[in-house]
Amino acid sequence: MWVEAKKANSLMVAEMWQELFEGEGVPARILPASGVPIGQEFTGYSVMVPKDKEHVIRDVLRKL
Repeated sequence: MWVEAKKANSLMVAEMWQELFEGEGVPARILPASGVPIGQEFTGYSVMVPKDKEHVIRDVLRKL
């Protein structure tokens, strides 16, 4: 099961969060928040991580 770790206002910001999370060893997915096809730059996105890795992401975000 995947849970939302972060919201982003654009695809570029969502990809930056995804790279950060994956750099910490946590797989991440990007999903459009509004249901539009992925690739639309200026729409909201959710960065999703596996539920069992959510505690790792909380630690990463706390250190920022």
